[in-house]
Amino acid sequence: MERLASADTPTPAQGSMSDEVRTPVAALPPKLSVRGLNFYYGARQVLFDINVTIREERITALIGPSGCGKSTFLRALNRMFETMSHTRVEGEVRLDGEDIFSMNVVRLRRRVGMVFQKSNPFSKSIFDNVAYGPRVNGLARRSNLQGLVEQSLRRAALWDEVKDQLHKSAYSLSGGQQQRLCIARALAVNPEVLLLDEPCSALDPIATAKIEELLFRLKESCTVVIVTHNMQQAARISDETGFFLMGKLIEFSPTQALFKNPARKETEDYITGRFG
Repeated sequence: MERLASADTPTPAQGSMSDEVRTPVAALPPKLSVRGLNFYYGARQVLFDINVTIREERITALIGPSGCGKSTFLRALNRMFETMSHTRVEGEVRLDGEDIFSMNVVRLRRRVGMVFQKSNPFSKSIFDNVAYGPRVNGLARRSNLQGLVEQSLRRAALWDEVKDQLHKSAYSLSGGQQQRLCIARALAVNPEVLLLDEPCSALDPIATAKIEELLFRLKESCTVVIVTHNMQQAARISDETGFFLMGKLIEFSPTQALFKNPARKETEDYITGRFG
């Protein structure tokens, strides 16, 4: 069947980050393996039999209309749902082969960090925001804390902008800088996986571009999973994309294949703007 084209259908631009030469996906080891995942808020089921493998050295984007389950799925990957009452999960999520539901939750969240839609810096200095995680986890001595903070801010592409104001309040930063500070705070404990839930939704195009470039660099050392409503963003930065609809993972494939030649009609209808 010939696929319908649309002027609004996002495709990776010529020479974009998605056009680089990559290691074949099958050659990369799985970082997260999800099998038969079901999720419930009380009696209401919101995720249905999710099966997916997220591999190392990749940016994975999750797209779909509001309320489709993608953010709930993201929170399941580091058990963030446990902060809410009356939730229940079934199935299996493995991190490097280890069952996350039998893992110490503090250890899990140190390995799998998360950045939320709204930047949420602590009411502390820029320095203390980044130093917080290493301090509470006992990962840094006072003698090397300065170096760790600098390294994390550099990884978040923020160091040059704040190096002379580390002891100012984090609230003195712009919205885009605050979001990068939250990324630096997550990176300070050196996570293996970074989950991001709509991190650019409240940012202007310049701040969004900085975070996208940052994520593209981070995948060399950290597996990245991002929920986004912005299909152009998913097409620009991700290697693989999953499309969620009504709590089900409808399609998961390399990003270019999903946008240019989707295998499922529901996916095609969504990316061509028929609904969503």
